[in-house]
Amino acid sequence: MLRMAQDNLPAGSDMEFLLSSKFTRESGLAPKSIYRNLSPPQLYELALAFEPGTHITSTGALATRSGEKMGRCPQDKRVTRDPETEKDLWWGPYSPNYVMDDRTFLTNRERAVDYLNTLERVYVVDAFVNWDPASRLKVRVVTSRAYHALFMSNMLIRPTAEELANFGEPDFIIYNAGAFPANKYTNFMTSQTSIDLSLKHKEMVILGTMYAGEMKKGVFTLMHYLMPMQGKLSLHSGCNVGAEDDVTLFFGLSGTGKTTLSADPKRPLIGDDEHVWSDNGVFNIEGGCYAKCIGLKPETEPEIYNAIKFGTVLENVEIDPATREVDYESQKFTENTRASYPIEYMANARIPCVGGHPKNVILLACDAFGVLPPVSRLTLEQAMYHFISGYTAKVAGTEVGVTEPQATFSACFGSAFLMMHPYKYATMLAEKMSKHGTTAWLLNTGWTGGKYGVGKRMSLRHTRAIIDAIHSGELDQAEFVTTPIFGLQVPTSISGVPSEVLCPENVWGDKNEFATTLNKLGHMFVKNFEHFHDGDAFVGADMAARILTGGPKPLPEDNVAKTGFNAIKDVVPGAVVA
Repeated sequence: MLRMAQDNLPAGSDMEFLLSSKFTRESGLAPKSIYRNLSPPQLYELALAFEPGTHITSTGALATRSGEKMGRCPQDKRVTRDPETEKDLWWGPYSPNYVMDDRTFLTNRERAVDYLNTLERVYVVDAFVNWDPASRLKVRVVTSRAYHALFMSNMLIRPTAEELANFGEPDFIIYNAGAFPANKYTNFMTSQTSIDLSLKHKEMVILGTMYAGEMKKGVFTLMHYLMPMQGKLSLHSGCNVGAEDDVTLFFGLSGTGKTTLSADPKRPLIGDDEHVWSDNGVFNIEGGCYAKCIGLKPETEPEIYNAIKFGTVLENVEIDPATREVDYESQKFTENTRASYPIEYMANARIPCVGGHPKNVILLACDAFGVLPPVSRLTLEQAMYHFISGYTAKVAGTEVGVTEPQATFSACFGSAFLMMHPYKYATMLAEKMSKHGTTAWLLNTGWTGGKYGVGKRMSLRHTRAIIDAIHSGELDQAEFVTTPIFGLQVPTSISGVPSEVLCPENVWGDKNEFATTLNKLGHMFVKNFEHFHDGDAFVGADMAARILTGGPKPLPEDNVAKTGFNAIKDVVPGAVVA
């Protein structure tokens, strides 16, 4: 007699832990069966049995599909506005916090819970965020998919058996009913997707998207409120630590090299994406990593490549139907292919994921205009300004007539997750840097010798040599010159890096074009900063004015167009010694 596949599946959990929760009683959650904190093999079995399009790859990872949505939907994110928290949050046309009222949140929660109650099986993950015991919070995830449960088991900090038995009431709960759509006719809805956060209820509701990253970033968004309210700075950054316990934070948008450069085999990894800087030092928020997979190669990113094994979740990758090998070059489903794995899968991970106060803060920009120096030392004011700007540049697209690089700005290098005004986070950053003697550096990992299409991409070997010089202390003793327009301090020499590369105008064939492009980029920064004109209401007029002094001082475009490089060369001060 043939046995049904279900005969080999794990049994459901005792639901007493769930039914006794105040969240459950208030929401009306009453699932038919619950699978709580299952092991990766058990979640593999359930995903393979009930989730079409799920496979085991040749290296043992679980490859699956997230459905129609293969990335976050920031336009569908909602934050409930309530009297206790609204004064602290950033609202307005340039804020990522789209408003929702409490009644609509409860309506969407009921829709999500009603859906979960109809299912034959529901998955629960109880785990922690924040590696610092004094800041640790308990998070409960309730979801309809085994792959979501494995994803969040990877991304959160996994409890021991004893901690799980004594888990008690969670501090925050996520109802992930992403397989079921929102009602687009409900107030505040713009589509059938809605990701809703309520600080009052300490809950998050997901409807209309099964992209797992919404859960991860929902928790991070919550930390962007809770941590600053405790005087702790939440940061969208990578972080590693050296042999002398010297910690470095890496900020950078997609394509700047943040993941690659923070994953340094010589320096243990504290975390790849989300951290908090408290009075005790830094700590990772998460228990895992969520790495982009497009173009992944063992030669360039061996640590990430080797982490994709049994227990890892691969989202929306193309696999060979016979060999189950992954084609990391393929964009068949999306360019945003992802891997989620526990941080201990990184060979050089530091466990527990905590460190001292950062010695260096590195801001990464892929400047496709090719005018920023490979490395610059920043003043506190410049660190705040460039942190708020969150600049990088995308290369020219394939559309007809689009030939120029496109500037991209994302406040605090993660504007979609901010709860408070960017000035608030930047001011906290400057205060902590000043208190602990931290140095900020701006690194251009983009183009040199001309903009995209003319110059060439900055050598990864040279970028690594620059970072090594920062970590060794070589740049602490260097001689610097100050650049025009942006007023950046640039070292005159670095071991392993050709000196002529350090000042970008030296490697441009047309210095007049360099001056025009540099000045144009300065105007882009100034224009972007108009989005934050209301910052004085959050940090005071004096601090807001101080932040502005860290920005570029572009000249009238007509002046530079007429006189070219001569318009800016006379404003370049002489050398300064560190």
